[in-house]
Amino acid sequence: MLNTIYRLVAPRRFEIEFSDLDLNSGKVMVRPIRLSICNADQRYYQGTRGADILKKKLPMALIHEGVGEVLFDPKKEFQPGELVVMVPNTPVREDPVIGENYLRDSKFRSSGYDGYMQDVVDMRRDRLVSLKENVPLNVASFTEIVSVCTHALTRFDQLAHERRNRVGIWGDGNMGFITALLFRYMFPETEVYVMGVNPNKLVDFSFADGTYLVSDIPEDFSIDHGIECVGGEGAPKAINQIIDYIEPEGTIAILGVSENPVPINTRMILEKGLRVLGSSRSGRADFVKTLELYEKHPEIPKYLKRIVGAVVEIHGIDDMKRAFEMDIQKDFGKTVMIWK
Repeated sequence: MLNTIYRLVAPRRFEIEFSDLDLNSGKVMVRPIRLSICNADQRYYQGTRGADILKKKLPMALIHEGVGEVLFDPKKEFQPGELVVMVPNTPVREDPVIGENYLRDSKFRSSGYDGYMQDVVDMRRDRLVSLKENVPLNVASFTEIVSVCTHALTRFDQLAHERRNRVGIWGDGNMGFITALLFRYMFPETEVYVMGVNPNKLVDFSFADGTYLVSDIPEDFSIDHGIECVGGEGAPKAINQIIDYIEPEGTIAILGVSENPVPINTRMILEKGLRVLGSSRSGRADFVKTLELYEKHPEIPKYLKRIVGAVVEIHGIDDMKRAFEMDIQKDFGKTVMIWK
């Protein structure tokens, strides 16, 4: 079966390539219908990753957040037309201790391996999760980033001590919004406070118990645990503020991605006996749990509609460039591509 792949070959330059899909491979053939642009995709598109990394990973089809429609399943476990969420992490082995998303030899789409910018994607069946029709497709398109937050909060639940009266979440962007929203429903007894830099964004956190600008946090404010969702150049200030306001023996969960090393106050980490937990990516179980949360709490996908930003129909390479350029200009929200 002839397939068309739209690969990034250099910053801001897509080219079409063709490949042959083997219908006898045992894999499920899926047609992407909604794709969502991630900041990681943008770093490749804009060429802000290191030159050595770009040389190693390009050419490559971008996008690891998406929903597809099943075209063909040789085992007929998935029916033609069935909607599925695609899991980008692809482990090549199992480990009794280490999660699939932390195994160094796992493959991850749009990070060294072709992502979903293709006419058809051949997927291992264990990398597909059926999608209920009551989840809006534009919201479902970024299930991957929601599953990353689900994964982080699941690990937080395993590690953090039982005193959870108040948690502070630093970050008023997409990651902060999703994490705060999930925390609200996964731990309903805990007060959730969000710290950010943009008062217009903080207005959207109506489900939180309170919001503060990072420059205006009360001196007597305290939290039992803290979560960092800032990343980049803002990560040092965010993490160090958490260290300042957190109670002894609390847990700090770090979700934000930073390209450069982050200086943090290790003296106070030691003095307070803090636990620092890093989380990255997600696995199939996190996707399943995320969709279960959608079903149990239908308010969650309704709130997530707030971060659907630009929606662009894609008919060719010019539309792809337009979507990525629009995504660069966005102040908040997820850019969704309707993959035509």
